[in-house]
Order: sequence, then C-alpha cells, then structure tokens
Amino acid sequence: MLIGLVAAGAVVFGAPGVAAADPEPSPPPSPPAPNVMGFAPVKPSEFLLGDGSLYGFAVPGDIACIINRNSGNYGCNGPIPGAPNGANLVTAQQVGPAGFSSSDRPLYVFEKLPQRLPAGSKISFRNVTCGTDGTTTTCTNNYDGGGFVISPAGSFAVDPNNPLIDRPQPANPYFN
Repeated sequence: MLIGLVAAGAVVFGAPGVAAADPEPSPPPSPPAPNVMGFAPVKPSEFLLGDGSLYGFAVPGDIACIINRNSGNYGCNGPIPGAPNGANLVTAQQVGPAGFSSSDRPLYVFEKLPQRLPAGSKISFRNVTCGTDGTTTTCTNNYDGGGFVISPAGSFAVDPNNPLIDRPQPANPYFN
C-alpha cells in the first residue's frame, strides 16, 4: 500500500506544472511634452477675464483654456482631438498629472471664445505655462513637469518627472 501511495505521489509531482502567466506589461510612459519655454511670452493682462480671476485663451481647434489666478489650476475644454476615451475636458493643478474627462456642458463658459493665443507664444502664471506652436498646445507645471498636450496627432497627459517626487522605491537619484 505504501508503494502505491509513493507511486501516486510520483505521478502528481512528476506532472508538468501549469506555467504562471506573465504579468501585464506596464503602459508605456507618455512622451515628453514639447518645450514651450522658448516661446515668446504674451502680456497676461491682455488675457484677463471676468473679475480678473482667470486668464482665458483659445488654442488651435477652437478649444477654450484657462489658468485660474486664485488656485493656479488650469485646463481646456472643447473638441480635444484624439483625447483618451473621447474626452472633451482636461484639467490639472500646479503639481501632478492632468486628467481627461467628458462633460455634457463646458466647464469654462464664455460669452464668446476667448482671445486666441498666437502661434509661437506662451502664457505663464505661478508655475504653470501654456503655449502653442500654432498646431500643438502644451500646458505644464514647472514644479514636476506634469500637464497635458493637445495635438491633432493625439492628446495626452504628461507624467510628472521630478526625480525627487516620482521615483520607484527605494531608488534614490543621487546614489546607486
């Protein structure tokens, strides 16, 4: 009887094992945002709206954008080309990544489309800068590089890239 149990055990242990599934690959990192820091600055006061708490501007594609002077939050709404899940709204804060979403009504309501941000120009407030080359619009925060890109080729959020904030643990950018 003992020999039968040992033989049965050999069959179980000798059977080929089921291969573990490979883990899902992590999504590719977002491409870097185009650098708008070399663009010509506009005079921010020319883009003040309402009670002066917002800078409002239009970018290519008749998309309306704002930078809130009270909170520093920024974003755009309108027909965003190639946005994730067909989103028509993108918002961000002074630190961190942007988020795309959809809404049945505009987040930023204007009587008419705000003044257009000229090609090759940028507008900045605190650590937020938005600029356009006439086709692609980039808004980013200067703290950790988070923000977004609106482009006919596809729109996307830009991942923060501050190595002191966004790094795999327990990595240290100054020591190996």
